[in-house]
Amino acid sequence: MNSDDQALRVVRDGETAGGTISDGSTTARLAQLEAALEAADLRIERMSRQIARFEERISKGWLRSKFSQKIMVFDQYAPRVLKTPPAYENIVPPNPAPRIAIVTPSFNQARFLGATVESVLRQNYPNLAYHVQDGGSTDKTVSLLKGFGSAFTWASRPDDGQAEAINRGFAMVEGDIMSYLNSDDLLTPGALAYVARFFSANPDIDVAYGHRIVIDADGREIGRAVLPPHDPEALKWFDYVPQETLFWRRRVWTALAGMDEKFHFALDWDFILRAQAAGMRFKRLPRFLGCFRVHGRQKTTLVSDIGSRETAILRQRMFGRLPSDRDVRQGIKAYLRRHVIVHRLYKLRVLDY
Repeated sequence: MNSDDQALRVVRDGETAGGTISDGSTTARLAQLEAALEAADLRIERMSRQIARFEERISKGWLRSKFSQKIMVFDQYAPRVLKTPPAYENIVPPNPAPRIAIVTPSFNQARFLGATVESVLRQNYPNLAYHVQDGGSTDKTVSLLKGFGSAFTWASRPDDGQAEAINRGFAMVEGDIMSYLNSDDLLTPGALAYVARFFSANPDIDVAYGHRIVIDADGREIGRAVLPPHDPEALKWFDYVPQETLFWRRRVWTALAGMDEKFHFALDWDFILRAQAAGMRFKRLPRFLGCFRVHGRQKTTLVSDIGSRETAILRQRMFGRLPSDRDVRQGIKAYLRRHVIVHRLYKLRVLDY
């Protein structure tokens, strides 16, 4: 029994015995009761402040931020130095190393293109075919590309958009494994060796992708997205695949006849939907393979009428009707719930990537 209970019992017993407290210790017992009540009031006040702080955190989205999807949330925390585990750089390619062909489509991205190119060249992959297809930039892109000498091939001439640039690029280079890397994104260290080892060990897999790191205009990390295993049904509703981490076998490219040049925004979603519809097998790899750069001039940041229209075209093609926003939310609900779980497990260091 604590002091509060004892003090309250003094009053209760006194009243029961004769209606009032009348023995010689009345003053002392009343003082004890007052002290106990003051202590209880202080505890109640402290609890009230704690509840108020908790409610404030909830109202500001604290719980929501901890247990919400991060796939399309780019600015997750204050900028920090981009770091990947040292083991990333120690991956040894298979022997023989399959040929990997990478194309970088670019237009007036001289500010970021150098870092993109270096992230590819620093892979030191022994069997790489790399090509930059520029759309006739008017900034310093051409002089930057010339500065790399013969480290890779490149061309600069006007095109009708990203899809055409990618198709042109892959007409210049071939590989057993293929990928395109936008001119403002990066590969993580050792990504090509890791992907090559995976495809060599898994001949039945046609398309693979990994987790995403988000960086800002200055190359500082501002977010990460850990993805659950591939979900073909969720992909029909929403393009959750981080494009900068996407790799596929040459047989996929041949079967699909390249990128559909009618698309300027949703070209990658169209490509992987067609691959999935053609029976190609997908695998989400347990590794951060690329960095997605967020800046003011990128297409993903500036979601336009073109993007909305192309997204609607793909959903209409997939379902035979245009789904409502509610339908889309319901269609991806289970996948996003799994994403939140695996992302939290990663943040709690239960999962190690």
